Amino acid sequence: MRIINRILITLVTGLAATSCGDVVRSGRAPVFLVIDSLAAANGNKAQTFFSFLLSDVITNVTTPAPCTTDNPCPTIFNDPGQAILRLSPKDISGTAPSTNNDVTITRVHIKYVRADGRNIQGIDVPYEFDAAATATVPATGTVTVGFQLVRHDAKMESPLVQLKTNGVIITTIAQVTLYGRDQVGNDISATGSLEVDFGNFGDQ
Repeated sequence: MRIINRILITLVTGLAATSCGDVVRSGRAPVFLVIDSLAAANGNKAQTFFSFLLSDVITNVTTPAPCTTDNPCPTIFNDPGQAILRLSPKDISGTAPSTNNDVTITRVHIKYVRADGRNIQGIDVPYEFDAAATATVPATGTVTVGFQLVRHDAKMESPLVQLKTNGVIITTIAQVTLYGRDQVGNDISATGSLEVDFGNFGDQ
């Protein structure tokens, strides 16, 4: 039993050390990455961004030819998202930030969840995915980062493909995590959320 206990203690200590290492690495940057706002737009309409999204899984396009009002073309559009980012210093003593504190965003991760707990990807919600994005958040000021919030492929896969004909609407929360690194190599990230409702909405 003593040998077993020692092994268990060693394993737990090792896991704790690994976790702490990750926390130290991700928390080493002298600034916080702050999401001032998170918004989305319908890919099939003018690029007007809102704090929620009604994502249309299919759109009947009437132009250009050969698409017409009498013979529309069923079309899939992806939906873009955007985040307005700024930095907040951890040291609030008044030390002015420098360009070393600038954070370059390199990746965005999108994950969909449901409030009812039905979160099986490919059955209840679309698959999560990573998207590339590049923008530098200055030490002072803000920057707007654009990214793909809903992929074309997601609308051709379950559970969204069935929504084209069954009249069901799926309400999800899109968890958007932006990853970056400051100019001296410290990793940093921030997560925001917005509501995304999927369905076959009106095309007018």
